[in-house]
Amino acid sequence: MKRVRPTDSKQKPRAHMLGVGLDNTDGDKRLTRGENYTLVGGCEETHAVMQETAIKVNETLKRKGKTLEETSPEEFRDVLFDVVDKIRR
Repeated sequence: MKRVRPTDSKQKPRAHMLGVGLDNTDGDKRLTRGENYTLVGGCEETHAVMQETAIKVNETLKRKGKTLEETSPEEFRDVLFDVVDKIRR
């Protein structure tokens, strides 16, 4: 039987973005934590792109008046793809 603490039912759902870069060849260990994201690994360029992406996703959601927790998976995907498209240009 699972033990439930009284505060468990009162906690708000939390959402978190996780970025993992697998192209590191220089041996440096990169870790960046933000308001609702954690980025691990990658070469310097990949890590920088992950940082820019996470920041811009948060900015876009803020402009929409939403938090990551309030965003549906479909809306998150749309925002993420839009941000990535703009970064690549």
